[in-house]
Amino acid sequence: MTSLGLQAILFDMDGVLYNAEEPIAGAAEALRWVGAQGIPHLFVTNTSSRGRAVLVDKLRRFGIPAGEDLILNPGVTTAAWLRSQPPGTVALFVRPAARADFAGLSLLPDDAESGAAYVVVGDLGEAWDYRTLNRAFRLLIHNPEARLIALGMTRFWHTPEGLALDVAPFIVALEHATGRKALVLGKPAAAFFRAAAERLGLPPAAVMMVGDDIQTDIAGAQAAGMKAALVKTGKFRPSDLNGGVKPDWLLESVAQLPRCWSA
Repeated sequence: MTSLGLQAILFDMDGVLYNAEEPIAGAAEALRWVGAQGIPHLFVTNTSSRGRAVLVDKLRRFGIPAGEDLILNPGVTTAAWLRSQPPGTVALFVRPAARADFAGLSLLPDDAESGAAYVVVGDLGEAWDYRTLNRAFRLLIHNPEARLIALGMTRFWHTPEGLALDVAPFIVALEHATGRKALVLGKPAAAFFRAAAERLGLPPAAVMMVGDDIQTDIAGAQAAGMKAALVKTGKFRPSDLNGGVKPDWLLESVAQLPRCWSA
């Protein structure tokens, strides 16, 4: 336990532990230190383009041991939420690799333009086009009671080709067109961070978040009552420090975490 009473750590993945297919220097060593210290931790990601098994394999390739039980993503939290709601047909806007998280739910055919009680939108990447976005719009318009569910509200992410749009811009477009607010079941929603703390069996005040997104990771975690460390890797830009969100720690990379934790 640190002098601030911190007992556990949440790690964002893309931009903190790796950039696309490139590991970040020192990340594996930092996670080995976390393990050696016996610090409880989870990997929390807004990635909705891949299932947890794929993410586990990726972490292991980079020398970071993990199991699916250590990864919390919006697909898992959304599927659990849907199972707790009144039964209804779900329209999924996620990539095939992420559909496993929604196994057992009543799913609408991918070409249907009506009949959805829940419209779940994740990161489709280059699969987004006018027809796809308009189909999501029609599903919502045809049922005024249909819920729009966002698998996080990440604005953009770092790819090998440069920065690319993530799910948030498409959610905002649907909100504007329908006049309906999305239910966010990923970062930066406070409920997502609190769910992570509950999984660790700790109050949010005992948890540190490590992320590269000033809004999604840092502001979201702080709003949930956590402390947050911003790393200067991934999507970090110096201009991030000019706004109203102030991280509790600013690290060159996750490699500095052991020194930060011990300070």
